[in-house]
Amino acid sequence: NYWNAASFITSSSYLHFSTFQGETSADISFYFKTSASDGVFLENLGNTDFIKLELKSAVEVSFSFDVGNGPVEIVVRSPSELNDDQWHRVNAERNVKQASLQVDQLPLEVRKAPTEGHTRLELYSQLYVGAAGGQRGFLGCIRSLRMNGVTLDLEERAKVTPGVKPGCSGHCTSYGMYCANGGKCVEKYNGYSCDCSKTAYDGPFCIKDVGAFFEEGMWLRYNFHSPGTSMKDLVSRTLLSSTDPETTAPDLNLSKEELSFSFSTTKSPCVLLYISSYTQDFMAVLVKPSGNLQIRYSLGGTKEPYNIDVDHRNMANGQPHTVNITRQGRDIVLQLDHYPPTSYSLPTSSDILFNSPKALFLGKVIEIGKIDQDIYKYNTPGFTGCLSRVQFNQIAPLKAALRPTNASSHVHIQGELVESNCGASPLTIPPMSAATDPWHLDSASADFPYNGQAIGDGVNRNSAIIGGVIAVVIFTILCTLVFLIRYMFRHKGTYHTNEAKGAESAESADAAIMNNDPTFTETIDESKKEWLI
Repeated sequence: NYWNAASFITSSSYLHFSTFQGETSADISFYFKTSASDGVFLENLGNTDFIKLELKSAVEVSFSFDVGNGPVEIVVRSPSELNDDQWHRVNAERNVKQASLQVDQLPLEVRKAPTEGHTRLELYSQLYVGAAGGQRGFLGCIRSLRMNGVTLDLEERAKVTPGVKPGCSGHCTSYGMYCANGGKCVEKYNGYSCDCSKTAYDGPFCIKDVGAFFEEGMWLRYNFHSPGTSMKDLVSRTLLSSTDPETTAPDLNLSKEELSFSFSTTKSPCVLLYISSYTQDFMAVLVKPSGNLQIRYSLGGTKEPYNIDVDHRNMANGQPHTVNITRQGRDIVLQLDHYPPTSYSLPTSSDILFNSPKALFLGKVIEIGKIDQDIYKYNTPGFTGCLSRVQFNQIAPLKAALRPTNASSHVHIQGELVESNCGASPLTIPPMSAATDPWHLDSASADFPYNGQAIGDGVNRNSAIIGGVIAVVIFTILCTLVFLIRYMFRHKGTYHTNEAKGAESAESADAAIMNNDPTFTETIDESKKEWLI
């Protein structure tokens, strides 16, 4: 019901419904979108009673009614124009105590009801949504009209009403920004949807990562032209081109690339991504044996490829990392994770066109012909880890492999590709500023000892800490043992009883006493004497 809408295309058009039953309470809410400066939203009449909601001006919404005590009007004035072709929400309420009106998030306007007088709203006409009684009707869209908790079916009534169309176009004007990561907003009959086909993402709003786990030796190749497609037909394709039509070269020689992906791995060296061509041009993203990232461009005009080395951090640490590379002519911008972008420039002797791109490889390079020596060296055994949201201009090779699309025929896979979201959220902590970093030293005033001394101090410091921890653990264990020993032997020792000797062989306790003490019998005999008086 949220998108149940109708479009009023003439000022005299309206929809009619049964009489509104709101004698003692009324709760009306709806959304509207218009470019007109005024118009009646809805109205219901009685003999003298009525209830009406209207757009009085470009900045005013009015709620008026009469229950027999005279007309009452509540007006909300907006600081900005309401006829901006954007959705606005209206909520009007009335009961026996008060009435209120609110537009969007503007302050609520409240009017108290009189303490004496009529309280029942008596209506008999039909409820009109739009023009009524010869008044200027509403031009635009109304959706999600609810009256006392009941949603009116505007679409169904609009299908049989001239001058009114079901649904409402222009949803993307208000909600297109929710299609993220390059997703395209598409108008629908009763709402909108996000087209994620030209992105590396999935889901209703193009925010779900599409990724996969690569085992050792596995690779994926995306051919920029499908089998059986001639190069002449390939010229008409714009997949390789950027979204800017001016950068589309007729011979597929790219002057601009936009590459983004996320990865995580613990093994190095490896080839993350490689783009080959029908010429000697190529582009590669590598992880060197040290775990550092390297971007390599070879566009011709230079003897050696142009390398961008990111030597100040280890990227093979098992955490997800995001890489964004943009090239426009000779200018290259690289951004890693949440760190600030860094700019580079190709040598002046280098060509600025990527000539005739052929295929994109992930995980490993399986290409016929000559391959750069370092890439060949890093190519074995291959990438092991996770790759996600891979996108080169408008091509998403991983998504094409994992989702059945028109581009799936371009993909060839060696091994079993298992979908995974292991690279969904970069975990790398953003760098600290120089002002808050306690380890930051200004190069002008920094005074470092030679490397040997610095390393020795660090080793001594670590040894002292480890020794202290071990001493504390040993002391704790000894204290615990002493406490346990004292507790176990607290009640042990010798004790003496007055038990008679020979008690073990005697028939009873009395017998034992008699055997042990000869005088005891005399005492008994003496106690048994009787005296007669």
